[in-house]
Amino acid sequence: MNKILPTLFTILFLVGLGENALAQSDDRLAVLDTNLGIIVIDFFSDDAPQHVDNFVGLAESGFYDGTLFHRIIPKFMIQGGDPNTIDSDPRTWGTGDPGTTVDAEFNTIKHNRGIVSMARSADPNSGGSQFFIVHADSNFLDGQYTVFGRIVTLESFETLDKIAAVETGDKDIPTDPQQTRVNKITIVDRVDVYNLLELQEPERTTISPIANQRYENTEQNVEFSAPEGWILQTPDKTSPDVPDVIAVGPKAGDVTPVISLTIHETNQKTLNDIISEKDENIRSKIEEGSLQIISQQKTTIAGYDAYVTDAQGIFSSDGQDLDVQFRDIMIYDTEKFYVLTYSNGVDNFDSQLSEFEDTVESFEILTQDKPTEEGGGCLIATATFGSELAPQVQQLRELRDNTILSTESGAAFMSGFNQFYYSFSPAIADLERENPIFKQMVKISITPMLTSLSILNHAQINSETDMLTYGLGVILLNIGMYFVAPAIIIYKIKK
Repeated sequence: MNKILPTLFTILFLVGLGENALAQSDDRLAVLDTNLGIIVIDFFSDDAPQHVDNFVGLAESGFYDGTLFHRIIPKFMIQGGDPNTIDSDPRTWGTGDPGTTVDAEFNTIKHNRGIVSMARSADPNSGGSQFFIVHADSNFLDGQYTVFGRIVTLESFETLDKIAAVETGDKDIPTDPQQTRVNKITIVDRVDVYNLLELQEPERTTISPIANQRYENTEQNVEFSAPEGWILQTPDKTSPDVPDVIAVGPKAGDVTPVISLTIHETNQKTLNDIISEKDENIRSKIEEGSLQIISQQKTTIAGYDAYVTDAQGIFSSDGQDLDVQFRDIMIYDTEKFYVLTYSNGVDNFDSQLSEFEDTVESFEILTQDKPTEEGGGCLIATATFGSELAPQVQQLRELRDNTILSTESGAAFMSGFNQFYYSFSPAIADLERENPIFKQMVKISITPMLTSLSILNHAQINSETDMLTYGLGVILLNIGMYFVAPAIIIYKIKK
């Protein structure tokens, strides 16, 4: 099975749900005569009519006769249906097709043990002839691959176990391919098969299939877009560190790329408190040499305080040590903080990094008290996001939290200022997102103000008097820069 590794601060859980409970919904059955036994497949014509007709048509034409189950991953699935496995170079196995494709018919049937589903590439509409039979519940596939059948006899399950148990080598190919040969597939009437199991209606997911890759969680008030073709899963939240959603990408090396989102309560902790806790949790890994921090920095994302960590570490999976690189982004809000993490093998990390950056850019916190229903936020943070001014804005935020708000006069000023500032800031922030030129104009116009405010980073503020003195000084300086100086210049020009 593709390896999904723990990210820097979370553990990815792929949780199998439910039992094998599926329905009989077609009068046709497919009987697969393999070298290890018989497999009988029932079809879900109501859920995937095009896929059923495609499979039946190929089987009746003899297309599948002589093919192999060429990819065997125990406790996951067995995959077959590639015409290249009949007599072509094994290096081409897994790439064959009938020359036609079937559009995706994603449905809500869960990928439980015994399910038959269509294999595909990153393109959802690329299904052709290759299919797989689920060996153990694999619900992270739900809604991302087209389920079109299930196996329906006791012997079928026994044969599935025999095929899954064969010895495999490179690329999960059987070392003795003849063991997994499909001699013939015959389409028969249901009445001609006497030993069918009495199975229930199919177990289905409660979440609709995600075709547009837009994830929305109305309870947590967040949404984002996952990379196209990646598999989305929402694991059971058995502990706070279990991600609320993960997206699994195409595997290019030893490590499968994964993007995860984990949502935590702040419990009235500051961003600095949370950062300190996280750093303490990974201290032992750093000291023993299994984890190396590449960089850590504070920034702002979509108007929120954020903390970005790049790291690299050695992790063991199935007895194999894998070199994994991470980017971990913690986005802090008042009541919750959100951790977006991307992990991949070191050699392939950059190949999917742009996909992760697009995901982060699409991430939205749909807070209840947001000034506008969509967009909005802090115009300063929006204007400086991703620029050379972002670290300066972050320093000013820390100054506000650690110094200004610690004094009565500073807290009173910020309370009144925020009411005034956020009466117009969200509308301007929306305009910045819509118009890059306008964003640059705002950035240029606020640069003098940010520079003047930075003076406070070098001031020794130890009392209310100090706060009032420096605060009034900065306010007067800004009045001079933005109002008095322009008025004098205009007067001189007119004169």
